Amino acid sequence: MKKLIFFLVCGMLWVSSLKAQQTQYMVFEFVKVENDQLFDYIEFKDLMEKVYRQALNDDRIEGWDFWSLQSGAEDSNFQYIMVTYYDNPVKMMNGLDEQSMIEYTKIAYPHLNSVQISKLFQESLAMRDLPMRLYMKEISETRDNFQMKPGVLASFDLMKAKEGNFEAYEEAESQVFKPIHQKYIDQGLMGHWSLLRTALPLGSEANSTHLTMNIYKDYMQFFNAQSYEDMNQTAAQREAVNEGLNSRDQKWVYLATLENVVR
Repeated sequence: MKKLIFFLVCGMLWVSSLKAQQTQYMVFEFVKVENDQLFDYIEFKDLMEKVYRQALNDDRIEGWDFWSLQSGAEDSNFQYIMVTYYDNPVKMMNGLDEQSMIEYTKIAYPHLNSVQISKLFQESLAMRDLPMRLYMKEISETRDNFQMKPGVLASFDLMKAKEGNFEAYEEAESQVFKPIHQKYIDQGLMGHWSLLRTALPLGSEANSTHLTMNIYKDYMQFFNAQSYEDMNQTAAQREAVNEGLNSRDQKWVYLATLENVVR
């Protein structure tokens, strides 16, 4: 009996270890919708939640988020961000083709016939424009058990590592900033943090090379974190923080609220 319990515990730890080591790949789609179509698009996101839930059930994706932007670039008309999660880069690059999306829509709406489904899907796609799509690989994250649910707040920080400082920037995020965020989480000032590296687009003309996701359970936690000051930070730690800040340009910060989630 003791041996059986021992093997069960080992098995659970092994599965937990595999899950912890699993790399996440994400596609960020920044969505622009004309003002006269915003109400219709609210219905579209609910349709998309049902479609992506079918894709999750079919093991095509690992999850899907729909975020409503509260702030961002001054010259941007993005209103929403959709994030789709994958467990490997091949799935990420293949994505979900239109035919698969239509098939999942049929499953989600069994009372509609094929013509109605096609019309609904095409009208929904016509509402939006996708000025920017980013393919990302998660390379570092905090230890936490944060659960994503509607109402969660996120800060999406688009970064561009300075020329010649790519590795220095990633090291700064992982060795300097990650422990700071972990401390916030341990103190109840934050929910989750992760660093992502851009897979596409690539090249010196790309607007960003990295993205950090800073997740908070609500506005109260967000503002408490902004006003927190670590009085115990040493001079060496402050210097490391400044060096890390100087290794990249913070291009834009997008503050958003989670409206729909599929897990």
